[in-house]
Amino acid sequence: MTPPSASSDHPIWLRVGTLLDGTSMTPARDAHIVYDATAIRFVGREGRTPPRELLRVGQTAPDVDLPDVTLLPGLVEAHAHLFLEGGELNLDHRAAYLKRTPYELLASARERLSTLVHLGVIAVRDAGDKDGVGLALSRLYAQGPGERPLMPYLDSPGAAIHHKGRYGSFMGEPLENFPSPRACVENRVLAGADRIKLIPTGIINFKQGAVITEPQMTAAEVTELVAAARSFGRQTFAHASGDKGIENVIEGGADSVEHGFFIRDDQLARMRDRQIAWVPTFAPVQEQVDHAAAMGWDTGIVANLQRILDQHAASLVRAHAMGVRVIAGSDAGSIGVAHGLGLLDELELMERAGLPSLAVVNAATGHSADRLGFKEKFGRIEPGYLARFILTRHSPHETVSNLRRPRTIVFDGEVYETNKTARLDRL
Repeated sequence: MTPPSASSDHPIWLRVGTLLDGTSMTPARDAHIVYDATAIRFVGREGRTPPRELLRVGQTAPDVDLPDVTLLPGLVEAHAHLFLEGGELNLDHRAAYLKRTPYELLASARERLSTLVHLGVIAVRDAGDKDGVGLALSRLYAQGPGERPLMPYLDSPGAAIHHKGRYGSFMGEPLENFPSPRACVENRVLAGADRIKLIPTGIINFKQGAVITEPQMTAAEVTELVAAARSFGRQTFAHASGDKGIENVIEGGADSVEHGFFIRDDQLARMRDRQIAWVPTFAPVQEQVDHAAAMGWDTGIVANLQRILDQHAASLVRAHAMGVRVIAGSDAGSIGVAHGLGLLDELELMERAGLPSLAVVNAATGHSADRLGFKEKFGRIEPGYLARFILTRHSPHETVSNLRRPRTIVFDGEVYETNKTARLDRL
């Protein structure tokens, strides 16, 4: 089912049996797609064929006819820390890794980027680091197709913003280092931040099964930081777990809530009304359950973790029913959450929670790209969007687990097969 490569002056015409366009909840049948190296030129549903002027001279039939294949957009990873190796489970090895120089961290991150394309990941919203790794990768991507290596689209906030002495020092810089919240945001923008990452809360205490620390940031602080970011044309995304901290994020008007463990239904309703997206990140907590022995957790702690996951799953189903914009992000780089493969885990966990498979696909493609306001057009199969998509005989409309099965990736007109040799200790 491998199509030929496309170039800017050599478009390719495909016919596929099923099209998932990234936003619709109804698959299209008998679809025709014409694309070149720069963009999709035409999408015809229900057998509608392309006009002659979009094809090569004299072309009268598709280059490849794939009646048993599903075509869908490439995947968007909405929450990942590229400077971390998520597949590494050994805590001592992880600690040693973090002692590497920024240059070494960057070299490791660059090495895994091409692997992500082979896994079907076409874009990453990096979630921050203090050593400039994400910013360097964002600048690398911005060099353009002829200059950069094979890599997904990537943008980064640079260092996250947190309070001195509170959670986040390994990936952020304290607000206290600046004379005002606006000065802090301006510093990030001048450093090249594509968006602004906030850390208004701590993390879950697994032993107690709750967030036991008070929020780092008040609603007023979040409001000031969000207003500053918007004045510079930047979105904000906020690490938040525990209903008190989530409340501050919602009232402060951040563009998305990341993690959101222990979120309340009334908070979900206000997120829907204010168009605040939710990135639920099941994968890091599920990895703690799956590797409980390696983490040193006893049965009581595992029961806490499972209770948290069950509650989170129920909240996700309610959020979907309410119309909250749910976006898929795995928190790759966290313990056990390998880049690329962790996103596939996250999609399976969202489906297991009760979301329809197509809603999960949309959360990792068009719905994500639409809400996060990336600088390039991808995530949809529509004219004018980048030609970055997946071809598979194993439909993710049946189950998103099929995204693990053999598939072909088209990325800017070039064709890549599934990477079957990805090493977890490098992802």
